[in-house]
Amino acid sequence: MKKAIVVGASSGIGYGIATVLANNNYNVGITGRRIGLLRALKKTKPNAFYIQAFDVSNVASVATNIQALVNQLGGLDLLILSAGTGELNEQLAFDKEQQTIETNVLGFTSVATWAFNYFEQQGYGHLVAITSVGGSRGSRIAPAYNASKAFQINYVEGLQQKATALAAKNKKIDITDIRPGFVDTAMAKGEGQFWVAPVNKAVVQIYNGIVAKNKVVYITKRWRLMGILLKLIPRWIYCKL
Repeated sequence: MKKAIVVGASSGIGYGIATVLANNNYNVGITGRRIGLLRALKKTKPNAFYIQAFDVSNVASVATNIQALVNQLGGLDLLILSAGTGELNEQLAFDKEQQTIETNVLGFTSVATWAFNYFEQQGYGHLVAITSVGGSRGSRIAPAYNASKAFQINYVEGLQQKATALAAKNKKIDITDIRPGFVDTAMAKGEGQFWVAPVNKAVVQIYNGIVAKNKVVYITKRWRLMGILLKLIPRWIYCKL
């Protein structure tokens, strides 16, 4: 039976993908800050889930906690990095920006580096990161969130380059960048949302992208067009939006 860890499985996309993996014959390690929600998920399929509650923004504890889950699972084939946060912050309150950076940049990097190094030593593995279409451009209403997602997208691309280089040494490491648009979760904030995907639809497309081991997956598929258009808008026009 394959073994996976979902970092950030207590709600939203992480919860959904953990459920899909368990229903497809994975043993799944689940993490999050809210242990009560993790326990509720475990009750849905007690023999499939293994719990380790921690906050990725506490970077000093990340390696110990993930390794504890790997020990419970007896190995690791797939790690999905779904933990993240973000607030609308037009007033530029520093505490909100700091929280986003600590989770989406420092916490993200601590998990991603641990996973890549583990898979490199093992010789194989699959790292999946839930980034965002929002990483394509900056945002006046959520500056740190969009910037942190841009960081994640570029960091994942760097890991994809490293994985390609390691293929020459017979190490098979797959890296998948999942870029959702608007998904109907608590993370979807603000007015003017469109193409909002139900969680179930998003999760099915994410799982299919994982199975296919695609490099980049837009959720839902039509958000690929929006990602392209965002990059094409001249800066002087974009800044007026």
